[in-house]
Amino acid sequence: LQNAELGKRAPRWIRDNEVTMCMKCKEPFNALTRRRHHCRACGHVVCWKCSDYKAHLEYDGNKLNKVCKDCYHVIIGCTDSEEKKKKGILEIESAEVSGNSVICSFLQYMEKSKPWQKAWCVIPKHEALVLYMYGAPQDVKALATIPLLGYTVDDTPRSADLPHSFKLTQSKSVHSFAADNEELKQKWLKVIHLAVKGETPECQNELQVS
Repeated sequence: LQNAELGKRAPRWIRDNEVTMCMKCKEPFNALTRRRHHCRACGHVVCWKCSDYKAHLEYDGNKLNKVCKDCYHVIIGCTDSEEKKKKGILEIESAEVSGNSVICSFLQYMEKSKPWQKAWCVIPKHEALVLYMYGAPQDVKALATIPLLGYTVDDTPRSADLPHSFKLTQSKSVHSFAADNEELKQKWLKVIHLAVKGETPECQNELQVS
């Protein structure tokens, strides 16, 4: 929702399972200390600290509702200068880059000898040589970024790997990925093979079908 509409219309609620961290302070949720709350103005999932504000919402008959810090400041009409601080490289919202990406989908990811884990992976159009990894599609901060230029691609899975896997290696760093099927793996490889050479795909739109 645009700022002008905050509180006037009911927001779309982001589902709990679409995020792994508070959409405001970026602290990870865990079962014990950080429960998920919804801001009644913007629909974002936030932790208790960031939802500890109340504002009168027009769409709910001007009743007092729990809102996040940002919406609270907009609704009561004061601006928060701290918001203007420059975002770091990891602090690009997943929804923002996924909506304007060369390719995005879930992939399994493995680093060194750690177990495989599921990650939401995105190569954004504005930075088509960087792979962003998120815990979930609506997370507001990336877990990691991999600048693809100069990596070597190895697309033959070892016996211990998942069947549709591929590796990116550069000197000592090795990143292993696995797609759910061969077709998705080939889509990712098509983009990555270009990115490691510093090139971007011409026909970006055909890769959006993820």
